[in-house]
Amino acid sequence: MQSIQSKILSRIYGHKKGWVFSPRDFLDLGARPAVDLALSRLTEKGTIRRLSRGLYDYPKVHPKLGLLAPGEDQIARAIVGRDRVKLQPSGAYAANRLGLTEQVPMKVVFLTEGASRKLRVLNREFILKRTTPRQMDAAGKTSGLIIQALRHLGRDRVDAAVISRLKSTIPPEVRRTLGADARLAPSWIGKILLDLAKEA
Repeated sequence: MQSIQSKILSRIYGHKKGWVFSPRDFLDLGARPAVDLALSRLTEKGTIRRLSRGLYDYPKVHPKLGLLAPGEDQIARAIVGRDRVKLQPSGAYAANRLGLTEQVPMKVVFLTEGASRKLRVLNREFILKRTTPRQMDAAGKTSGLIIQALRHLGRDRVDAAVISRLKSTIPPEVRRTLGADARLAPSWIGKILLDLAKEA
């Protein structure tokens, strides 16, 4: 047991503070019961923190604020690794990721090809919404993020300022790839993707 716990601890230290993980990240080191027991002991010692069922982090500590919460992207990556699903940021969260809104939503919404469900991670609610394979074709790409962000804003709110923000936020080499996924978006968003690609 100590050997497995030492190996798990070594891997955690190797990823440094702020890493979010699940037991699946250690199954090459031992059987699931042994991994679960080791993580439970490390949690009791305060070395790691349990965020939710099957999710942990090696928390960063601020000298005044104490334990810091991990970022949404870090949590999402851990969920992807734990559940073997794709996730696509959606709604206000997608718009915030692109700098199109300063609003930081308390409910973080992701589209997924997996089952719809809600997860409570510390004081944040993560909502996973099952969607069509077509909606997930651009998952993990900048084009997917743009499609979902613009869907959230709505056609009437996507003006020259929004387009200018996208141009300043997204590097030219990335913008040049956006046209390939224009077919996955509503026609008005597809045109924006094509224009962003042409002007890169």
